[in-house]
Amino acid sequence: MRRASSALGALGLLLLALTFWPLPDLAAGGLVSRSSRPLTRAKPTTCADITFEGQGVRLAGWRCAPTAQRRGAIVYLHGIADNRSGADAVVRRFGPKGFEVIAYDSRAHGTSEGALCTYGVLERHDLRRVIATIAKGPIILIGGSLGAAVALQTAAIEPRVSGVIAAEAFTDLRTVATERGRRLWLPPWTIRRAFPIAERRAGFRIDDASPLAAAAHIHVPTLLLHGADDDETSPAHSRRLATALSGRAQIVLVPGAGHSQTLTAPGVWDRIEQWVLAVLDAEG
Repeated sequence: MRRASSALGALGLLLLALTFWPLPDLAAGGLVSRSSRPLTRAKPTTCADITFEGQGVRLAGWRCAPTAQRRGAIVYLHGIADNRSGADAVVRRFGPKGFEVIAYDSRAHGTSEGALCTYGVLERHDLRRVIATIAKGPIILIGGSLGAAVALQTAAIEPRVSGVIAAEAFTDLRTVATERGRRLWLPPWTIRRAFPIAERRAGFRIDDASPLAAAAHIHVPTLLLHGADDDETSPAHSRRLATALSGRAQIVLVPGAGHSQTLTAPGVWDRIEQWVLAVLDAEG
């Protein structure tokens, strides 16, 4: 009986291990794996298809001509599991005001190349190569969620950036991934073990994906937008970024907006337009 009990106990432990063993691997895959969401909107009439050469990947994008005398350029950066189609609102708003608009699918998204997402570690170098194709500035970066993180980390190393609009940004990947894992009721050990798997798979360090660390090196005006009801990336992330940016940042909490809803909330684009024009006026 003792042998049978011992054997059953061992079998139970084995079944338990087989049940939970894949969790860190699955969590790591969910963190960095490719997202190929198709385009859902037609290309704006002022836009031409273009392929940008990123760092080791080709990026599918649009270059959209201004319909008034050129004043500058805006680069739109989409969020996780999205693509460049969200730039349509930016083109309609800023094309008639003299802005060239650039939008592209981030690596491992849409129809761009790349198998894995690194949350700004490699994407910032992709963006610098895109910026190098823009004839002249000023250049404003507009990004949401993942795109906000890429914009902030790029502004810390790219001198041609004149301003950043970051919606629903996170402070650092380790913190936000841990918070989201808890929200999904993942055991803490699963999250801890998922990070090194993701690092090996994607070839980057989790702690290098940090807009908060980049903030010390950002010296241009920054507008931080965040949904007051965002329960996926807490508004506390933008508050900490605003503190780290000192007097260089404005923060706007949008009432009633959850995650990925800030840039579609009423009146937000009016606020963005006012901010962009004020940045250009300050530059002279």
